[in-house]
Amino acid sequence: MSQKSIEDTIIDVVRDILHGEAIEAALCSVILHTEESLQWKKEHCFNSLKTALANVPQESLDTALKCYITQIYNVQNASRVELLLDLLEGLVEYNVVPAKPICDALLDHELLSYNASLMWTKTFQLMRKIIGGVDYKGCRDLLRGILEKCQGIKEDENVSVMPDIDTPVNLVAHILDRNVCLLPAYLAVNEINKVCPEDRKWPHWKMGNILADFVHSFRPAAQMVTVSGRTHLLPVVGYSIAISTSNVWRLSSSCLKFPLNGPLPYDKELSEPQTGLLRYVLEQPYSRDMVCNMLGLNKQVKQRCEVLEEQLVDLVVMAMERSENDDASNDECLSQLLWQHLSSQVIYFVLFQFASFPHMVVSLYEKLKGRNLNKGRDHLMWVLLQFISGSIQKNPLKEFLPVMKLYDLLYPDKGMIPMPDVTKAQSTHGVAATCIWIHLNKKAQTDTIKPPRPTPHALQEHCEFLKQSLNNKNLSLNDYKIALLCNAYSTNNDYFNLPMGKLVESIYGDSKHTTLLPGNIVASAPTQPLAMSLLDSLTVHAKMSLIHSIVHRVIKQAKSKATIAQSPALIETYSRLLVYMEIESLGIKGFISQLLPTVFTHNAWGILHTLLEMFSYRLHHTQPHYRIQLLSHLHHLSQSPQTNQNQLQLCMESTALRLITGLGSFEVQPQLSRIFNEPGRPGFLSNESEELNRVLVLTIARAMHVTGVDSFSSTWPREILNQIMANTPHNWSPNTLANFPPSLAEFFQAQPQHRDDKNTLKRNVEAEYKKWKTMANENDIIAHFSMQGSSTVFLCIIWKTLLEENRGITPIAYKVLDRLGPRSVSAHLRTFSDYIVSELNLNSAGGQHFHKAIDSLNEMVWRYNIVTIDRLILCLALRNVDEDARLCYLLIHMLLLKPQDFKSRVQEFVKENSPEHWLQNNWHEKHMAFHRKYPEKFYFEGIQDLSSPIQHQYLPVYFGNVCLRFLPVLDILLHRILEQPSLTTNNLNLFEKILESLGVLYKFHDHPITYLYNTLHYYHKILVQRAAYKRRLVTTIWNAHQEIRPSTWFLTEDYQRFSHEESLEWVPDLDYYVRIIGRLVDTIDGKSPFPNCDWRFNEFPGPAAHALYVTCVELMALPVPGNVVGNSLLDVVMKSSTQLQRGKVMSWMNAVGLVLTALPETYWISLNNKIVETICSLPLTVQGGCQPFQVFNFTTSQTVFAEQHMTYLLALSHAVWHHAGIGQLSQLSVFLRDHLKPVVKTEEQFLYVCHLVGPFLQRLHSERTRSLMELVVELYEILVNVDKSCDHLRYLDPITDFLYHIKYMFVGDSVKNEIEKIIRNFRQALTLRLRFISHINLEEAMTPLAPPMST
Repeated sequence: MSQKSIEDTIIDVVRDILHGEAIEAALCSVILHTEESLQWKKEHCFNSLKTALANVPQESLDTALKCYITQIYNVQNASRVELLLDLLEGLVEYNVVPAKPICDALLDHELLSYNASLMWTKTFQLMRKIIGGVDYKGCRDLLRGILEKCQGIKEDENVSVMPDIDTPVNLVAHILDRNVCLLPAYLAVNEINKVCPEDRKWPHWKMGNILADFVHSFRPAAQMVTVSGRTHLLPVVGYSIAISTSNVWRLSSSCLKFPLNGPLPYDKELSEPQTGLLRYVLEQPYSRDMVCNMLGLNKQVKQRCEVLEEQLVDLVVMAMERSENDDASNDECLSQLLWQHLSSQVIYFVLFQFASFPHMVVSLYEKLKGRNLNKGRDHLMWVLLQFISGSIQKNPLKEFLPVMKLYDLLYPDKGMIPMPDVTKAQSTHGVAATCIWIHLNKKAQTDTIKPPRPTPHALQEHCEFLKQSLNNKNLSLNDYKIALLCNAYSTNNDYFNLPMGKLVESIYGDSKHTTLLPGNIVASAPTQPLAMSLLDSLTVHAKMSLIHSIVHRVIKQAKSKATIAQSPALIETYSRLLVYMEIESLGIKGFISQLLPTVFTHNAWGILHTLLEMFSYRLHHTQPHYRIQLLSHLHHLSQSPQTNQNQLQLCMESTALRLITGLGSFEVQPQLSRIFNEPGRPGFLSNESEELNRVLVLTIARAMHVTGVDSFSSTWPREILNQIMANTPHNWSPNTLANFPPSLAEFFQAQPQHRDDKNTLKRNVEAEYKKWKTMANENDIIAHFSMQGSSTVFLCIIWKTLLEENRGITPIAYKVLDRLGPRSVSAHLRTFSDYIVSELNLNSAGGQHFHKAIDSLNEMVWRYNIVTIDRLILCLALRNVDEDARLCYLLIHMLLLKPQDFKSRVQEFVKENSPEHWLQNNWHEKHMAFHRKYPEKFYFEGIQDLSSPIQHQYLPVYFGNVCLRFLPVLDILLHRILEQPSLTTNNLNLFEKILESLGVLYKFHDHPITYLYNTLHYYHKILVQRAAYKRRLVTTIWNAHQEIRPSTWFLTEDYQRFSHEESLEWVPDLDYYVRIIGRLVDTIDGKSPFPNCDWRFNEFPGPAAHALYVTCVELMALPVPGNVVGNSLLDVVMKSSTQLQRGKVMSWMNAVGLVLTALPETYWISLNNKIVETICSLPLTVQGGCQPFQVFNFTTSQTVFAEQHMTYLLALSHAVWHHAGIGQLSQLSVFLRDHLKPVVKTEEQFLYVCHLVGPFLQRLHSERTRSLMELVVELYEILVNVDKSCDHLRYLDPITDFLYHIKYMFVGDSVKNEIEKIIRNFRQALTLRLRFISHINLEEAMTPLAPPMST
């Protein structure tokens, strides 16, 4: 049937109906109507319409209905309109036509307008009657249509239209009536927010009242998913972004607002721009990655972020204000570092086009206008100079001309500005304005453009000074003239070559003047590097030129195979340049991606050794992906035959060991999983070194423990472990496995590896030893004992030779060792470690044979250079020797502590050197003095056959020595000792003896606090009973730094007093915890009590991270159980809140949250216990015992001094869980199931639980979907208990709104099967409201169930 024929049919039907009406109207005076006749007439009309519609295809029904309604609009008589609309109602009533198409046709008609009063009113009245037949999605669509229609009603409309407005208002009220339950209220509020957002006009006020009240009814649901005091919670750069891969700190990149889920009416402060949060993060060093994460910025996508741009400008203005208020006595170095940080931030974000330089300059001009901030003007120009000098050559001049407006504003001086003192670093800031002007003029000259204006008169003296300095060919490094010239002329090669030439000349040297390195290696002579103060005074552009020149020189030397090594000054200067993040592309990125591969390609092993030394002993804050990339390079290099040299192999293994142990606990999972999923899977696993792979396993175990992720949540850890076991099969002792996370321990227990027993090993050694003594032909001996795949017992043979024959090692032995190469010798060392431990049984400990055996072993290390002490101790410490553990550690004790060889080296090195290498200019002299006194041999150069001596080429050593190499081994050794149940040697604790003799080495540890944190965290279960161990370890590391750090850098005065007492009994009072948390609060607030330092060379990126870790270390080191410490930390807020400033309470909660989540489970589990205790106490256990939504709102209740204990606990729980890692947060479902479900019986208790977990559903949804599903099911099961226990539910609507929020925002239908049965067993009112979640139809929902049983 065509559209025209359908329309004709409908028109005919309507005409017939109206024709009868017209005849009746004409004969109204003679026709007598009865009820029967009226009913007959209505049925007749209905049948006519029904018959007509029955012939209409389903797809044309909308056309027919639209035509019918159009005909109604053509009718002016009210009774006829009513008749025609009644017929539509009948169609619905008798199921001829569904209600939804009729409602749509009525609502969508173009003539529907409140100006057509009759049809407007009748339309909404009819919809009110039939809307009950529309499904919930249809009701949602109709609500949206009604609201859109009502948007056209003017606010100032005449009062006469009020009756017309009432009809849609009544219809909307009916739709929104929660008791009628036509649709989920959550969908309704969503449509209201779409049609009537805050930034658009709402409907007429009469409709607005109903909508506002309805939206307001969702405030309890919004409260349940809001973190208390969220706007006051602050992250710690270097910690917070690491623990979460989700959007915990995410802000909108367009308006800096929190991304709020769903259509809920959140508190106003949550919907405001969080400028304070972003500014706080921007102020922190090394925060750029966190800023990008917060704003969702991607370096690959060039997008201008105006809000970031504005905050950068504000930071610069604030720094200028600070300069205005600072007096001259303030630390000049700190001021320089502040502006260095700001310039680094500006360069980074402008370079990646997240901020526009011209816009920033204009914004600065507007904000500085009229401020008279002249003291900071030079610093501002220094920041601008950094970017201008580096980018002006590649961009048009017009982009930099807005800077001239700043000149007019900040340099109104009538006279010439005097030249600053060039002997001070600040002079480079003072001349920055002139340098910018010189760059602008040079750009204009290059582009053959007339300069916009002549050089300002105020800068003339500076210009003259710079010109005169160019004529001085004898520039000195004793002042900053060279830096000034480099900064001014870095874009003018004619002038730039002179000052830059002086810089490189001072560190390059020439072939005429040389110096010696350890091993009698000849190197170029300059030994004093460029000072950090000088490098800081160079612009980024000048530093890039310098580092480019250095890299080019190193590559040139690598290609030319030069015999003279690079000067110590050049290597030290290069390592200093690598700390500058703003030159990352030429710095660390070029180091890893360009320089290392080039050096390897040209087999420049000396340079490779140097670069690895730099990475091990000089670089700080290297991003993890670069470290993993280097680790892959090292494993790849170790497979090359050319690198199978003793010194190089030792350096590569030592560097790899540092890289693996240096991985942060929160770096392991993202970095290893990223590489594991990359195509080709780069080799970050060693194919040969069992020790390196064992250390990687230990690092994974530590990471899983600290992050709280105790299970294989993805495939990467199991795949990595399988690959490790395939490469280097090994076992772990039961003592070690006892500390592994359960899933890791189960993996290794399921894969036991066969090991030769002691008797078999002994027989093999005896057999080979016999051959060694009986074979006569030298070539046969060398061939037999160096044969690949043969028994790896040659070191055992050498040891037995020394032990039994009492004579030195023969030249043949050296030849065998040389033929074997260091990689094979490593396998022999593992066998030797097993053999020597099995040979020295406890019965001989202390006897003559035992001491002779130890002496022979010492000779192998120190006299014959067969093995190094660090490799030997590492191998012994990592072997699986549980049954001989005491003997193994006795052996280590005798090797390290009895002879003076190693102890004297440690004492000499620590006494004469400082770890603050960036402040030194004489490192090389001290380095050489140590190596002259204790020369280190890397080859077997004892008694050789003079007729055919083996010649070995030593590689240059600039920084390393046996003491520094031993540090990561010492870390591992102490951990292995801690794992042993009980170890004593002559009643002296081995742990303490090693710390007493070697603990001073921690002065040179690159991450001493992190090592303490990891140790105390990972072994906290063991150390609970060993308070002396904890105190000794902590105080040893603290004492090691006494000479170079102020006393307040780490431990509180309270703990320092405790460390000097003999007694281990100390139970700190609450005031102690208030003081230690207060220290962290002040640091986060920008008032750090810790001594100032250069964070570029610190183990932490900033003061807040330092404060957090030292706080955690001290708390874990207390001689108090973890649950006691945890309770005391909670009491800092719960019991001491009256002592704290009310406006700062959230800052204290923030600090407690950070600390608790950074501590082991036994500490933060105290919070769970307090929650259970509170839920089981009054007034939550009494139905109607409190007004939950008032009491649970921390901000509101605290403002009016109405907060209660449960209010503080709720806010504190939010602060803790907001900072928690996902491993900790994913345990919420277990906490609900095991602890809360059995005790929750009242609505108030259930609402408290909803308030607790609601804010963290989004995070679980993003990171642990399975945990979210489990938690949601637990919530429904808890609600079952509440439903059965309560006679009357007073908070049905907030509870159901919360559950619908969970459905529509997070779980959808994924838990439908689990919760459908639960919903069917709720009381009728609750089932009715929740029927859309489980898709129960209305009839089922209205079927009464047996009354709930009281419990």
